[in-house]
Amino acid sequence: MTTINSASESIVRPNRLRIVFAGTPEFAASSLESLIAQQEQLNIDVVAVYTQPDRKAGRGQKLAASAVKQVALTHDIPVEQPATFKKSSAEGMVARQTLSSYQPDVLIVAAYGLILPIGVLTTPTYGCLNIHASLLPRWRGAAPIHRALLAGDSETGITIMQMDKGLDTGDMLHKVSCTIADNDTAASLHDKLADLGATAISTVLQDLPSYQAKAIAQDDNQANYAEKLVKTEGEIDWTQSATVIERQIRGLTPWPGAYTFLDGARVKILESLAVNPSQQTTEPAGKVISVGRKAILIACGNNQQTDDKEQPASTLAITKLQFAGSKPVTAEQVCHGNQLDDGDQFTTDSK
Repeated sequence: MTTINSASESIVRPNRLRIVFAGTPEFAASSLESLIAQQEQLNIDVVAVYTQPDRKAGRGQKLAASAVKQVALTHDIPVEQPATFKKSSAEGMVARQTLSSYQPDVLIVAAYGLILPIGVLTTPTYGCLNIHASLLPRWRGAAPIHRALLAGDSETGITIMQMDKGLDTGDMLHKVSCTIADNDTAASLHDKLADLGATAISTVLQDLPSYQAKAIAQDDNQANYAEKLVKTEGEIDWTQSATVIERQIRGLTPWPGAYTFLDGARVKILESLAVNPSQQTTEPAGKVISVGRKAILIACGNNQQTDDKEQPASTLAITKLQFAGSKPVTAEQVCHGNQLDDGDQFTTDSK
């Protein structure tokens, strides 16, 4: 039973699920916005929001609220920002007691960023549900969107999972698939899955007991771990095939971004065309074959494992890049300028 107190009235709302939401970035904010907008339709009350503590951001390094916190504050929903839920710390114990005081029926988690111990997972009446951005058990872990693109997956999706003590190992309640387009980047796929996640969690909440009764265990043998991204993954190894590099560019956009070096200066590679298998070369990897108005053609490695330098190798057509200290430029702008010439050599490091 939920009671809403205001200055003028006290309204009793029986049989409504008390929802606590835990999330931090834009991906999670999409689902929170959707749930708040559908409270009457879904017969729920979002009674509290948990999110990561404010972090320093931007050039001024000022403390900034997470996307989820901003949504909660806009709708006058209480916000909690504990740094831990560990029993071994006083702060963690207070965080657990505070969560319990909200009397949650369900805790919905989306890219929260904190590990939830078993004592937290068992606090809500119906446990904790996770909105995960992959078709589990494919890509458990921190960066499922990026890893799907880097691996060349043709589809991904959303899984609503009943959380357990493992890392994305819980039983699956609902899965919705999404095709990965040839031009999808991590940014565009993120937006698609954020919308899909909002729809998926709403679907489950319409009949939660039924979905929980039909939950399906994951096959651990089919699982892959989506490791957290690090900046150095953006460095291009031109001896890799054009296919691998093209995925790298899309999979690491906008962060950490794909990059290479020209005469010791970093160059960001922002966009490229889909790989043309018929376009091959015997030029060394990283060499600029031609600077054209539509694209800049770069020699890459071979799709086959071979040491034969005379074996034709793949090429990549770059359409947008950014030189150090400059704004992003298109291939046509580069063609009309003097920053890059036929025969220039991109390298894998600044040395």
